[in-house]
Amino acid sequence: MYRTHTCGELTKKQAGEEVMLSGWVHKHRKMGGLVFVDLRDRFGITQIVFNPDKTSNFALVEELKYEYVIKVTGEVLKRDSKAVNQDLATGEIEVLVNNLEIISRAKTLPFEIFDAHKEIEDEDLRLKYRYLELRRTKLKNNILFRAKMVKYIRDYMDNRGFLDIATPILTVSSPEGARDFLVPSRLHPGKFYALPQAPQQYKQLLMVAGFDKYYQIAPCMRDEDPRADRSPGEFYQLDCETSFLTPDEFFELMEPLFIGLTEELTGKKVWQKPFPRIPYREILETYGSDRPDLRFALPMTDVSTWAKASDFKVFKEAEFVRCLYVPGGNAFTRKEIDEEFTDKAKRAKAKGLAWLKYENGKFEGSISKFFSEEQLNELKEIVKVKDNGILFFVADKWQVSCMALGAVRDLVGDKLNLKDPNLVAWAWVIDFPMYEWSELENKVDFGHNPFSMPQGGMEALKTKDPLDILAYQYDIIANGLELSSGAVRNMDTEIMYEAFKIAGYDKSVVDKKFGHMINAFEFGAPPHCGFAPGIERLVMLLLGEKNIRSVVPFPKNQRAEEPMVGSPGEVDDMQLKELNIKIRE
Repeated sequence: MYRTHTCGELTKKQAGEEVMLSGWVHKHRKMGGLVFVDLRDRFGITQIVFNPDKTSNFALVEELKYEYVIKVTGEVLKRDSKAVNQDLATGEIEVLVNNLEIISRAKTLPFEIFDAHKEIEDEDLRLKYRYLELRRTKLKNNILFRAKMVKYIRDYMDNRGFLDIATPILTVSSPEGARDFLVPSRLHPGKFYALPQAPQQYKQLLMVAGFDKYYQIAPCMRDEDPRADRSPGEFYQLDCETSFLTPDEFFELMEPLFIGLTEELTGKKVWQKPFPRIPYREILETYGSDRPDLRFALPMTDVSTWAKASDFKVFKEAEFVRCLYVPGGNAFTRKEIDEEFTDKAKRAKAKGLAWLKYENGKFEGSISKFFSEEQLNELKEIVKVKDNGILFFVADKWQVSCMALGAVRDLVGDKLNLKDPNLVAWAWVIDFPMYEWSELENKVDFGHNPFSMPQGGMEALKTKDPLDILAYQYDIIANGLELSSGAVRNMDTEIMYEAFKIAGYDKSVVDKKFGHMINAFEFGAPPHCGFAPGIERLVMLLLGEKNIRSVVPFPKNQRAEEPMVGSPGEVDDMQLKELNIKIRE
């Protein structure tokens, strides 16, 4: 036996009891003839005391070092009121040890686990010894929270009649937006499996099979470049699909899950209930993003008509001109405007960022000379300027004018501390465009999921400009993060053929890639819809973490490598020969 209690549960109620504890030596210090050790496990810390008159093998205490794993037996003692440690759940007691056993010794650590300056440590070193870094309190608590969150999700889904069904990991390559990880087949030379980017097709086929409420915590693998909110290679998602529900009914079914995760697991507040449902075009034109942070207002205004009547050439010749009025922004310095805000706009493909400051009833700035006093007063009315502030402008094509000024808006939220860390602003973004123009391929292509149902069905596909067709697609967003895309699925084969035809895929290509889907839909397919919120992004959102590696137990580095186990790694010639693969020099 190793323990009767954990290191986080003893209180004065157990005073006088004989207990057994096991854990890591967190700290140890000598005081007089006594040795005090903070013993740690994942539940907490308990102070244990070694007294040479009470500990049978006290000589062994001298061998104890940082991070040794030990087992002790002893008596729970109530601390003197002056010695109570209010920072510990076990701070009212200590354990007087009568016997010590060293279970496992620890080598000199490659870096300090506690009381360390993480920013000066090499990231690859920390990832190589990730099991040590996971002992750190904050990181450990993040992983514990993740486990708690996943259990909450499973309980919610199970209690509402959803079925947890596993789908294949070895599947077929398909165009779902990112590069596939391919697995060569030994039994079928020249053919490859693909690791699933998402169980998209399988969950739709489960709807055809009659399993009307499906979910799983699904592993997804995509050969994508890493970034702060995206783990390279793999991630997990709450994959979910339902039959015989409209989008509104689906939203109503799932919203309480996110409310519960927010309020019950973190104690944070939900901005608005029910969650607002904002059309894609409206949210871009108002906030400059399809996943804006709605914890603060700061809407943008279309001032194109006003701008084109001015003498400012940049405005007159632009397709769209948008304005962001920031009360209090007049305090921004010229250096901040040029080096931070303008840089943000340019990174979002804007040619530049114009601005006017409004102070004490007057507009000031380098572009003010291009406008008459009457025009400036008209601008003041259009944008509803009341207090001292700054007006930022972007003049460009529709999307750039939205996205660039949206990037500026997001930076304003950071610099003015407008993002309340105790508030989660959930929202649904609806009415996404079915198609978009691909500059790379110089053709119309799917905007999001090719299996989405177009609004207006076949008539819309036959009669509308493809770029004007909306889809029954939706996202759920919060605090500047997109948690998931979802859609009402296209289960009408004729509509599917026509939808793919518009995107440049003829019937033979569709049949080759998705013949199994087409065949299934011809045997009685129910209307169905779903989504798949990312587990890692949910944890990031709820904990306020900025980097995905802080919520993943064993993440990869920025080069998509895992230094701890050495992946990706080389394989020997025999393995390659079995797979009919030859490495080209």
